[in-house]
Amino acid sequence: MRAFKSLIIIGFPLVVGWISLFLGTYDISPLEVIKILFFAEEDETQRAIVWEVRLPRVLLAGITGASLSCAGVVLQSLFRNPLVDAYILGISAGAAFGCAISVVFFSSVPIQIMAFICGLFAVFLAYTIAQVHDEVSRLALILAGIIVSALFSALLSIVKFLADPHRLQNIVYWLMGSFSLADWKALKIGGGIFLLSILPIFFMRWRLNVLSLSEVEAQTLGINVKRERLIFISLATFAVAGVTSLSGIIGWVGLIIPHMIRLLVGPEHRTLVPLSIFGGAGFMITADTISRNLVSFDIPVGVITALIGAPFFMFLLKKEGYKSWGR
Repeated sequence: MRAFKSLIIIGFPLVVGWISLFLGTYDISPLEVIKILFFAEEDETQRAIVWEVRLPRVLLAGITGASLSCAGVVLQSLFRNPLVDAYILGISAGAAFGCAISVVFFSSVPIQIMAFICGLFAVFLAYTIAQVHDEVSRLALILAGIIVSALFSALLSIVKFLADPHRLQNIVYWLMGSFSLADWKALKIGGGIFLLSILPIFFMRWRLNVLSLSEVEAQTLGINVKRERLIFISLATFAVAGVTSLSGIIGWVGLIIPHMIRLLVGPEHRTLVPLSIFGGAGFMITADTISRNLVSFDIPVGVITALIGAPFFMFLLKKEGYKSWGR
């Protein structure tokens, strides 16, 4: 039964990605999409729509969802808290602030570098605020994440106030999360960041089983807890910062998908991590397909994920099972 569920999760992004290629304001039949992808197609308009618009957008959405979901698994395991992800801990807000100041003030510095630095600072700031007598409680960490998010949101508002009108319009729309500007160049950047951040997590995923234990238990098993946490947090932050620099702030994915996959296949990270990657990719492609087909114009995909994520977060808060994760 678990193998069947795993096959469905793995096939999910492939199916919705395929469907997304022929859905849009310009109708292209599934047969025409096959011809365009695998054979010569005379209609240059349809070919351009599939190859230059929809395909890079679908792939970038998949990479983004996979990165956010994988980062959510890592953070929930490290902090032993199913109610945290990059969005709630303030990493997304910190990365967005880094992107904004790079665009407005430091255009010579790559956006991804500034996003990573500010995102990393945000998560360590949240953890430091929540830490009392070398202990971090669930409630304190969530409250610290809210504080850090509010701080970086305020700083971001200052940047928007100082930005010129042309850049301000782009920043505001970008902050709501969108793949409308996806192209092959953005996909290459996103793919490179995915390989540098998510691939190491995938190969080291068995260590998350140990790190999800208490610090004393992990140390008795020969794990350098501080070093391992630093590595995983840095990789997760780099992944989130990278996709945020390309698609803006998209919340809730790292909260919803890992929890759903955990309910379906259990908490074993050797299975949980890869399936969360596939599940996150499928969820994000679905959300983006809805955002560009629901009405005649693109709705920011961050709005769609928030409409799904907020009720799910309320469900988690009410659910008694999350108490098994510790304090």
